[in-house]
Amino acid sequence: MIDDPAESQPVLWSVYLIRTASNSLYCGVTTDVQRRFTEHQGSKKGAKYLKGKGPLTLVWFEAVGDKRKAMQLEYRIKRLSKARKEAIVANDLLLETI
Repeated sequence: MIDDPAESQPVLWSVYLIRTASNSLYCGVTTDVQRRFTEHQGSKKGAKYLKGKGPLTLVWFEAVGDKRKAMQLEYRIKRLSKARKEAIVANDLLLETI
């Protein structure tokens, strides 16, 4: 039996920020940013918070490693002020400093 190299690869998790029509920022985590963004735009799998708040714009994402690290970073980002989240979008705030 031949091993599938895709099965042995660790799953890479990302953290992302989506801007709503009212200029609020939504933070989430996923293994596939584009798929998840598409789900938010109209699928039943999208976050309830984003329902009816379009058009949505994916404004920032970064691959961070494993699921635990991604969820910890998501928690810290969600606790930041709007100004600090905007600094992340503008690449003026490094994730290591959060």
